[in-house]
Amino acid sequence: MNDLKTQLAQLAQQALKALYDLEADAPEWQPTRKEFEGDLTLVVFPYLRWSRQKPEETARQIGDWVVERLPEGAGFNVVKGFLNLSLGDGYWIKALLQQEEQGTFGPRPSQNKTLLVEYSSPNTNKPLHLGHVRNNLLGYAVAQILREAGYTTRKVQIINDRGIHICKSMLAWQKYGAGETPSSSGLKGDHLVGKYYVAFDKAHKENRQALIDEGFSEEEATEQEPLLQEARQMLQRWEAGDEDVVALWRKMNGWVYQGFEETYRRLGVDFDQYYYESETYLLGREVVMDGLERGLFFRKEDGSVWCDLTEEKLGEKLLLRRDGTSVYMTQDIGTAIQRYEDFGLEGMIYVVGNEQDHHFKVLFAILKKLGYVWAHHLYHLSYGMVDLPSGKMKSREGTVVDADDLMDEMVATARRISEELGKTDGMAEAEKDQLYHTVGLGALKYFILRVDPRKRMTFNPEESVDFHGDTGPFIQYTHARIRTLLRKAEKEGLPTAKASQYAALAPQERELIKALLRYPEVLEEAAQDLAPSALAHYVYDLTKRFNGLYQQVPILSDADATAVAFRLELARSTALAIRRGMGLLGIAVPERM
Repeated sequence: MNDLKTQLAQLAQQALKALYDLEADAPEWQPTRKEFEGDLTLVVFPYLRWSRQKPEETARQIGDWVVERLPEGAGFNVVKGFLNLSLGDGYWIKALLQQEEQGTFGPRPSQNKTLLVEYSSPNTNKPLHLGHVRNNLLGYAVAQILREAGYTTRKVQIINDRGIHICKSMLAWQKYGAGETPSSSGLKGDHLVGKYYVAFDKAHKENRQALIDEGFSEEEATEQEPLLQEARQMLQRWEAGDEDVVALWRKMNGWVYQGFEETYRRLGVDFDQYYYESETYLLGREVVMDGLERGLFFRKEDGSVWCDLTEEKLGEKLLLRRDGTSVYMTQDIGTAIQRYEDFGLEGMIYVVGNEQDHHFKVLFAILKKLGYVWAHHLYHLSYGMVDLPSGKMKSREGTVVDADDLMDEMVATARRISEELGKTDGMAEAEKDQLYHTVGLGALKYFILRVDPRKRMTFNPEESVDFHGDTGPFIQYTHARIRTLLRKAEKEGLPTAKASQYAALAPQERELIKALLRYPEVLEEAAQDLAPSALAHYVYDLTKRFNGLYQQVPILSDADATAVAFRLELARSTALAIRRGMGLLGIAVPERM
C-alpha cells in the first residue's frame, strides 16, 4: 500500500504540472472515509487557484488523468472537492498474496536505536496489586511493540527495597511473627511480608489513638508513637550496616523477590535487568555536587542544595538535604545516568502512574540542565488509576486488590463462563486448565490494554470474560475458529486451485484485505505513540471483519475452487495477524476452543 501511495502521489504531482502547469510537492492521498465509495482520497481544494475551475471539475480532471495512467485504478467518484479513487480487485488480491510472501506480520527493519523501558518498580513490603498489573502490562506491551517496530529495547525495573516502609514490615515480623516463614505459613513470600506491613499499620494506629485519647495532638501522637520510632531506629541501624538488621532485611526481601518472580511468570512479563534502590540511593550525589560547582544549582543558608526551575515553571527542587543526604530526585538523576552508561541509550521510557507527572517533568528538566543530550529523549508514559465497580482500592488496610488473587479470579471466571457456554466440551482436563488460564489472562490483559493509558479506568472481571464484543475472549475464539477451519481444509485436501487465479472480490473480502494491509501502519502508530490500545483496537476490528466474512461468505463450500483457495489464504493471513498483534500485547491465542 505504501508503494502504491508513493506512485499515486507522483502521478498526482505530474497531473498538476500537465493540467495546470503547477510545480507542487507530491500530494498526499488519504484512506477514503467510510461513508464514501472509494479506497484513497485526494483533496483538491489547495489547487483551485491554479485550475481556475470549480472543485468538482478540478477533481474530475485530475481523476481522469491519474486513472488513465494507473493500471490498478478501477475508477473514481467526486464529492465536492474530494477525489475518491477506487482500486481494482486485482490490486487487492495481489497485495494480499504479496503480503504473505514478504512476511509483513513480523519485525520491521532495524531502527538502530536502543530504548529502555522501565516498569513495575514495586516496594518490597507488599505484594503486587491491580495498579501494578496495569503498569506491568503497559510496560511489557510497549517494549514488545517497540521491538517489533525495529528498536532494540531493554526492559528494566528498579525495586524499592529500602526505607521506612521496609522496616515497618521487618519490625512487625520481629514482634508478631514467631518465626513464621513462607514454607511454614504456606503463603507466598510477598504475601507474608505484606501481612506484617498491614499488622504494623494496625498496631501503629491503635497506639496513636491511645496517645490521642491521653490528650496528645494528632501530630504529637504520630511523632511519639513508639512503634514508628522503633521503625525509624531500625532504618538508622540498616543505614549504619548493623549485621542483624541487614541479615533480616536480606531474608525478608528474598522472600518477596521469590513471590514477585512467581507473579511475573504467571502474568507473562519479564525484565532484562534489575536495579535496586539499596544500590542506587547514593547515586547522583556527586553529579549534584558537580552541578553546584558549575553554578547550575545553588545552596540555601541551611546548607541544602536546590535546582531553580522557575523559568521552566517547575519552581525550586531540593536535591540534597542540609545534612548532605540525598532525596529521591537525586537518586533518579544518578540512576538515569547509570542506565545510559550501562546500555548506551537513545532514550528512556518511564511507565509510572500520573501522580508522578510533576516528578518526571522536574527530573527531565534537571538532566537537560546538566547537559545530557539524551535527556531530550526521555518520556514519562503516564497512566491513570484502576478502579473496581465497587470503587477505589485502599492501601495499607490490606484491602488492595492483590494481583495473584485477581489472576485466580480471572481463571475461575473463565472456567465458569466457558463451561456454561460449552466451549470446552470434549477436551481433556489438562487442555481445559490451560485454556481457562489462556482465556482468563487474555481477558484481563486485553481489557486493560484496550484503554488509552492516560485514562483512568474501571476494571470489571465479569465484563472482561465475554465471548462477544470488544474483549480478549472474543478475539481468542475467532482465532481458534480460523485455525479449526484451516485444519478442516487441510484434512479435506483443500485448496485445489491457485489463490492468485481468483478474480472478483466480495465486499467483505475487500474490506478485510484493506484492514490486513494496515498492519505495518498501525504498528508504527502504536510504537510512535507508545499506545498498545491502538494495536488492541486494530486486532478487534480485524476480528469483527473476519466474522462478518465468515457469516456471509462461504469459505469451504463455494463451488468455485479459486474462491476457496483465496479465502483460505485470507483466513490464514487473518489468523497470523491476530496471533502477532495479540502476542505483542502479551496475550496468547488458542488453537481451538
